[in-house]
Amino acid sequence: MLTPDKAAEIFDRIKNLSSADEVEVLFSGGHFALTRFANNTIHQNVAEENHVVSVRTVFGGKTARAFTNKFDDESLRQVVRAAESLARVQHPDPDLLPMPDALEAGRSAATQTPSRHYVETAGITPEMRAEGVKKIVGVAEKHSLTTAGVFSSGESFEGIFNSRGLSKWHTQTSAEVSITMLAADSSGWQKANSPDVAHLDPLALAEIAAQKAINSARPSEIAAGKYTVILEPAAVLDIVGFMFWDFSGMSILDQRSFLTGRIGTKLFGDNITIWDDVAHPLQAGSPFDGEGVQRQNVRLVENGIVRRVVYARATAERMKRSEYRDKVGPIAATGHGFALPNEMGEMPLNIVFAPVRDPQTVEQMIASTERGVLVTRLWYIREVEPFEKMLTGMTRDGTFYVENGRVQSGIRNLRFNESLIQMLSNVEAMSAPVRSCGEESFDMVVPAMKVGEFNFTEVTKF
Repeated sequence: MLTPDKAAEIFDRIKNLSSADEVEVLFSGGHFALTRFANNTIHQNVAEENHVVSVRTVFGGKTARAFTNKFDDESLRQVVRAAESLARVQHPDPDLLPMPDALEAGRSAATQTPSRHYVETAGITPEMRAEGVKKIVGVAEKHSLTTAGVFSSGESFEGIFNSRGLSKWHTQTSAEVSITMLAADSSGWQKANSPDVAHLDPLALAEIAAQKAINSARPSEIAAGKYTVILEPAAVLDIVGFMFWDFSGMSILDQRSFLTGRIGTKLFGDNITIWDDVAHPLQAGSPFDGEGVQRQNVRLVENGIVRRVVYARATAERMKRSEYRDKVGPIAATGHGFALPNEMGEMPLNIVFAPVRDPQTVEQMIASTERGVLVTRLWYIREVEPFEKMLTGMTRDGTFYVENGRVQSGIRNLRFNESLIQMLSNVEAMSAPVRSCGEESFDMVVPAMKVGEFNFTEVTKF
């Protein structure tokens, strides 16, 4: 893989080729491989490696970016020429700030991010992934099920250098297993990932997915309506993920956030506290943002009260001049911006739900439920109404009816229409937060949740 020293040498070559006022180079890439299986057999192995340089140049408040994955002199000359030609024809951006220097970029560092690179994960071979798939298929065959899914692994890097002396580098490994178990009229699912492959257990995941498929066979049908719902962590992640674009200063300025006029007010239940914390031991990702600014640990919600949103550098300066400046809490760059130029601004990407004083297991939540629904995961989620954060979507791959403290049977999947504000105001119990991943949102550290009055509007045919 590309090393920081080699990247520094490439940056010097690029800087010497440019006549721009300022130059920034982002480095990204690595190698990625996956083993895909279906119908109880491996049917695809792919691997790729790619290294990319992204060059941004600035002339008098005008900026643009160009990319290449070739590092010879002529290719670097061409990418610099492209970035400069594009920058010169842009309109000046009145909000564009000088690139941060090393002091500004590192000023906000509050904690030391742990290493996220593991030799064992980087060394995963196709044979090792095949051995994991063999265990998964063994579970499927033992239970007369059909399985499909993916076992992937990779090693990546990202770095940033600019002409004001900033240089930062991050490497990370990843391993992920996704499993679906299929029966004639039911299915079960599990997915997990981690920078450390030692935290993945394909066999255990396969057994859980298989049991969900077995236990939800011959699903019954219940009427639509409001139920107590027990959402496993993947289901929590996929639904709450739809609100975090709104925790952005630019979203407030554009008046498209459901938090507009609500910062400092109580929106959720007392038991909801949410942080953005890149240094959390169960989190992953780079400790700096698209401009190289160190990511801060930001308390977004405290005991149901929305406390802060996150800011890129330019958004923070805009907010200080705006009509909202006295209504949004502390205003300062928090290290959550994307690479410039962009129209997205910023977003918290390392969401961590704080643990509650008396966490419950999913089994304890079931035991205390008189009548409810247990949900493995959600899918096809869409926003219906933005200000109350009303979402619709469906259950999938393991939905169960709970009565008198016990799981009674699998049920046909249900469509929901639910406000995130209402949902997070009706949380009756939570488990300890865990690293979780789904299909509709990004990875988070979230608990399972028991939620009252969750609104199911329609029964499906499967």
